[in-house]
Amino acid sequence: MAFEGLTERLQNAMKRLRGKGKVSESDLRDTMREIRLALLEADVNFDVVKDFVKTVRERAAGAKVLEGLNPAQQIVKIVDEELTKTMGETATPLNKSTKIPTIIMMVGLQGAGKTTTAGKLANRLKTEDKARPLMIAADVYRPAAIDQLVTVGKQIDVPVFEMGTDTDPVEIVRQGLAKAEEDHNDYVFIDTAGRLQIDEQLMDELARIKELAHPDEIMLVVDAMTGQNAVATAEGFNDKLDVTGVSLTKLDGDTRGGAALSIRAVTGKPIKFVGEGEKMSDLDVFHPDRMASRILGMGDMLSLIEKTQKEVDEKQAQELTEKMRENTFDFNDFLDQMEQIQKMGPMDQLVKMIPGMANNPALANASMDPKDMDHIKAAIYSMTEQERTDPDVLNPSRRRRIAAGSGRPIQEINRMIKQFNQMKKMMSQVSKGNFSGMEGLMNQSGMGGALGGKMGQMAMKSMSRRMKKNKKRRSKLRRRRK
Repeated sequence: MAFEGLTERLQNAMKRLRGKGKVSESDLRDTMREIRLALLEADVNFDVVKDFVKTVRERAAGAKVLEGLNPAQQIVKIVDEELTKTMGETATPLNKSTKIPTIIMMVGLQGAGKTTTAGKLANRLKTEDKARPLMIAADVYRPAAIDQLVTVGKQIDVPVFEMGTDTDPVEIVRQGLAKAEEDHNDYVFIDTAGRLQIDEQLMDELARIKELAHPDEIMLVVDAMTGQNAVATAEGFNDKLDVTGVSLTKLDGDTRGGAALSIRAVTGKPIKFVGEGEKMSDLDVFHPDRMASRILGMGDMLSLIEKTQKEVDEKQAQELTEKMRENTFDFNDFLDQMEQIQKMGPMDQLVKMIPGMANNPALANASMDPKDMDHIKAAIYSMTEQERTDPDVLNPSRRRRIAAGSGRPIQEINRMIKQFNQMKKMMSQVSKGNFSGMEGLMNQSGMGGALGGKMGQMAMKSMSRRMKKNKKRRSKLRRRRK
């Protein structure tokens, strides 16, 4: 997961401050040293790190933070604000032409993900804005580049203009733009060629395409896993083409996050989109403030809510609420909920959007394997319609048949049914506003990491720990006053 190491290091640095009643200059100096090391290990540009640490230290000293109430919380707030500022403060929208078509020129090194990102962005515009995009295949050098774009186009039902590999890319773009004007497409994506590294021949070709097409957006696609090399790439393309925005790919991979924290500060160009998955829907707007919260382990509830609103059917959710209240929630409903959660993305990513869940010890031990959900679904599919709607009829002989049909051990089927009944009871109580005994129930209802089991269990444990800590702090303060 992106930023995992950085999040852990920053949280450890802040934890030392939170444990102190008063923060001294020495404490602040040690914390700044830890933050500097954490950022450098995350492959953040050295000059960016130096400026960042200097600004945080000056703000903490200048605002007399160390003498105020809750100095640790104020320093966390300053770090959060400066991280946000480093990455661009606010989300930057896609440039749009005053008349159709809006022309978006995709540029970047070979293998960065230009073609896939073009497809994801076209799919996003088509789905959310009811746009009619056209994609132009202008990469005539990379083997199968045109075939890849055509395949992506079929996958998202977007037309692709191509003239094979024997035509000059500039001519392909010229005729592609004419086709877009003829068909009244409102967006045009030009999928240009890449290289393993920046060279003059590539840049000359891109400059000629830019001169012909007059793109409204020159979107630089950068592989986040390349660290500081991504920043050097961004500088090279920006010097030659004056890019208007950056899209980071593979942010869900094992990346340290240095590119996301450095590109805006070094080039002055905004990160507009991030790719965090392989599906055509896995492209999100880049929100610097939300990313800063995630880096500091404070979660990202806004993005989680947006994902939920996008994937969860509102009418179905209302019906589910009624079933929970009436205690008629059954295995069919449970199956629907699991499928909707799977659409939202990997469970471990969703959990980390909940405040306090990033790098939570309970999370480290939680099973987030998608196979767990597949096993549960196989068991449910092996049930009859009566068994799904009325779990009370699941006697031992029926359970043995379900185990045989799903290829799972009978013990696993028994455990799944027991956990389902516990979760059903818990959901009924929550829907009626009764939270008593919730932690005990959540400790028992794991469901192998699925639908509220592990997620709810960890959230409840985290809240419980925070409440206990706050209670201890209040007790200490009362004793001091006396």
